[in-house]
Amino acid sequence: MRSVCSCLASISAILLESDKGVRMEELKVENEERYVFRNNRRLRTGHTTGTCAAAASKAATIMLLSQKSLESIEIITPNGVQLNLPVEDAIIALDHSSCAIRKDGGDDIDVTHGVLIYSTVMLSNEEGVRIDGGEGVGRVTRKGLDQPPGNAAINTVPRKMINESVLEACHSFGYMGGVSVTISVPDGEEIAEKTFNSRLGIVGGISIIGTSGIVEPMSDAALIDTIRTEMQMRLASGHDYILAVPGNYGEKYAREYPGLSKEYAIRCSNFIGETIDMAVELGVKGLLLFGDLGKLIKVAGGIMNTHSRNADCRMEILSANSILAGVDADTARCIMNCISTDEALDILASIDAKDKVISILLDRMEYYIDRRAAGRLELGIAVFSNRYGLLGITNGVRDIIPKINEAAGQ
Repeated sequence: MRSVCSCLASISAILLESDKGVRMEELKVENEERYVFRNNRRLRTGHTTGTCAAAASKAATIMLLSQKSLESIEIITPNGVQLNLPVEDAIIALDHSSCAIRKDGGDDIDVTHGVLIYSTVMLSNEEGVRIDGGEGVGRVTRKGLDQPPGNAAINTVPRKMINESVLEACHSFGYMGGVSVTISVPDGEEIAEKTFNSRLGIVGGISIIGTSGIVEPMSDAALIDTIRTEMQMRLASGHDYILAVPGNYGEKYAREYPGLSKEYAIRCSNFIGETIDMAVELGVKGLLLFGDLGKLIKVAGGIMNTHSRNADCRMEILSANSILAGVDADTARCIMNCISTDEALDILASIDAKDKVISILLDRMEYYIDRRAAGRLELGIAVFSNRYGLLGITNGVRDIIPKINEAAGQ
């Protein structure tokens, strides 16, 4: 069993909350709304659940110490952006105060957009700021996540934001005693059913997350952080050999592959290169990729992010490798006009060239993933097709499968 370093922004894709990497020079402000430009589109930014929790905690502390309500609260995010957020549903009593800040996903709408994040603050005889989760905030049950098992799923950066915001409020009133903070999300347990929390070992609600405090529309950071988190969790459970699938198709194929433990597969989405990089960085010994030819064929061209907005040269790669396999130019032209890889495979199958082309493609895939890993990982790829089933495997697959099964106790 190995220990792992904590992930700074783990489980971001659990909520699809993409906030990492917002640089100050990228933010444009118009009429107090902040925008970033992605793919020639102007997209409004939002703020994370972590920012909401910290702002609500600051407001609740001020209201408790002043016994006066607030309409809004100012807070500075970790990347230096100052926000003025409306305070909702405020309650002030002599011994406690609570209020909520509404999550805003900007133009990156996700399952937490519009949700109220509550903070209840009480003065305490204990020193410092004690932070816990209440209703609708998940509880960590497995190793390898940002927080240890038993803790509320409030990540490191939001905890720091909450702590600093509460202390700032306390010092402004000259209060030097302790404070107890409870973050809650009334709809959190229901929302969590739409996320990956249960898969990662977080039960009972959503996670309070965010590293920059700002939700950046169309960022890949959230998904990449989720892959990292899941990989860390596998390593913390003693799994040095990891099965990765891009999505539903890959998972389906893996489940149908004989003799392979499928329980611990991670989803790497389009981020093949990043997944390999993480595996090397975190000390994974071997990585097995299972996926559809329509996705993984791009790897045969050295393309390590397979999203269509980055590259869609499936037919170019198929045509070029078909020529290498001895296919004539007219057939290669027909392949270039195909809509799907299955359609192209039909053409190759009709002239008995499918297996030879697939063999060449697998050699190219193996070359590029080995080069990406710089020889520091055992690697294998298994490629499937909806129409033809298993198309082929690279040399390392048969060696890695028993090691995946051994780690899974099979």
